[in-house]
Amino acid sequence: MSSAFWSFFILLISGITLSEINFHAAELDFDERLGVYLRALIGDVAAAGDEGHGAGQLGEPMFELPLSGWYWQITRLDQAKPDIRASKSLFAERLPQLADTGAPITAGGIRRGYAIGPDDRRLRIVERFIDAGDDGRYLVQVAASPEEMSADIDGFNLALGLTFGVLGLVLVGSTAVQLRYGLRPLRRIRDGVAAIRRGEAERIEGRFTPDLAPLAGELNLLISSNREIVERARTHVGNLAHALKTPLSVLVNEADAQTSGESQDLSTQDLAAKVREQTGVMRDQVSYYLDRARAAARVSVIGTVTEVKPTVDALVRTFSKIYHDRDLAFEVTVSDSLRFRGEKQDFDDLIGNLIDNAGKWAKREVRVRGEAAQDDSDGITSDIVLMVDDDGPGLSADVRDLVTRRGRRLDETKPGSGLGLSIVTDLAAAYGGGLTLLDSPLGGLRAVLRLPGAG
Repeated sequence: MSSAFWSFFILLISGITLSEINFHAAELDFDERLGVYLRALIGDVAAAGDEGHGAGQLGEPMFELPLSGWYWQITRLDQAKPDIRASKSLFAERLPQLADTGAPITAGGIRRGYAIGPDDRRLRIVERFIDAGDDGRYLVQVAASPEEMSADIDGFNLALGLTFGVLGLVLVGSTAVQLRYGLRPLRRIRDGVAAIRRGEAERIEGRFTPDLAPLAGELNLLISSNREIVERARTHVGNLAHALKTPLSVLVNEADAQTSGESQDLSTQDLAAKVREQTGVMRDQVSYYLDRARAAARVSVIGTVTEVKPTVDALVRTFSKIYHDRDLAFEVTVSDSLRFRGEKQDFDDLIGNLIDNAGKWAKREVRVRGEAAQDDSDGITSDIVLMVDDDGPGLSADVRDLVTRRGRRLDETKPGSGLGLSIVTDLAAAYGGGLTLLDSPLGGLRAVLRLPGAG
């Protein structure tokens, strides 16, 4: 409907514009014709003087027929009683003067305009004042009915209307055909998505036009990404189940030993402590893998953007209160324009774990810096880089490799390495980024986090 409306609207505007152009062209051509007669009369006046011999011999029969609509008139103005000579067609009537109607004078001293003449007919008049010196001053006028011009204009407008009307119908018909057959590939894509939703297919198959092939490809990539998310979530659930087996086995064995009397020296208090220890490990494992599963489901959310600086500032204020008893100094240098292409909760987990780890091991100072990443090839990239430095004891190269190795479970990470770093590694990798641990200029550890940015 919108295509048809705009097609008719554009054709209407075009038709009105062409009609106006034709009207002015026809009027100009009509004025040129009258101007030829006007110049002929002016030449007669100049040649014959006040006698006017030969004036009016214009070779146009319409000037000879009474009230034919074609008239000329020469009026001498320098006499007490104006002397008027006119064409036979004017009969006993007189032409009105355009000067009385306020018509403007052109550069050539000619006035043009419309007025009501003899027989109450509308006339197109051209007139000019002539100063012949001693021979007198004259007003020379030529007038004609614009009916002939109007008939030509009406004929043009009729032909224009019919042409544009047919063109409009053709445009509407071609639009309908285009919508029916041109959108057929889109319907195939829709049917393909519906088949995937029903479980009848795994991807959109078939060949598409060059315009729609990228869309089908992106949809297949999206479907593959969602399938990977599900598989990743299943893996995390399997890892969680595996991680719970060991502490559960320890609890069962201790309980069996206490019940059977094989470990009579183990007191009830020792058993309770062991239970608390292992259940704590279980709780940590459950939280860790459930967080990873939720993050995997959020990573591919389209259109989610997080402002970096406000989030970092809020986290630093929080950790400043947590570590206020140690009098740590937190310094933040983050550009206001940085934005992370992802969920705010994930960004809180990412940068929050790094700042928390730095705060745990820092002696006096923690620095957080954020900037746009620079690509070596062309200097343009959409990634962002965040660096967290501390002046703590740092980590050796071997330990850094352990704590950032993707997929390491908490019970496999060495104590003192910062338990949140493996979480940051996994979550950053899910977003297509990464975590790198380096030596800090402050003497401790530098954590370099690279994430996708939003321009």
